[in-house]
Amino acid sequence: MNTQIVKRYTKDLKDAVLKRMMPPLNESIKSISKELGISEQSLYKWRNNARINGHSTPGNGQTSERWSSEDKFLVVLETYSMNQTELAEYCRKKGLYKEQIDAWRSLCLDANTGEINQTKRLSQELKEEKRRTSEIEKDLRKKEKALAEAAALLLLRKKARAIWGDQEDE
Repeated sequence: MNTQIVKRYTKDLKDAVLKRMMPPLNESIKSISKELGISEQSLYKWRNNARINGHSTPGNGQTSERWSSEDKFLVVLETYSMNQTELAEYCRKKGLYKEQIDAWRSLCLDANTGEINQTKRLSQELKEEKRRTSEIEKDLRKKEKALAEAAALLLLRKKARAIWGDQEDE
């Protein structure tokens, strides 16, 4: 018989652990798991639930510049409506710099602009390729006509020689 022991953790413990995963500590899930004896699977689940609720929780032991795009985006969301005083307080609490958040915000706002520019560029390249293809096809048609004309002339010359004989030898 397979019996599993289901551990229940208090909300206070979960909050304390999540706080350790968040900036400025950014402790890795592996180190927290070893220290507290909580399975990594549980910690990943807690972190994912916190992310779903809109909290940035890297939990990867890395500096803020190496966070995932998702965590940076969540910080931008958390701070978007804050005034300068609230933002400064948030930055002190999380161990971040205002300039980092400003840069991340700018990247988030410009994220779709790149797609628009790329679409325009690709559209322009497609037009250019179509124009080149059209020119090549036009040139090919001219050459095919010239080749057909040359073949017809050669055929006529052969027939004329057959009818009148080879007059070049005389």
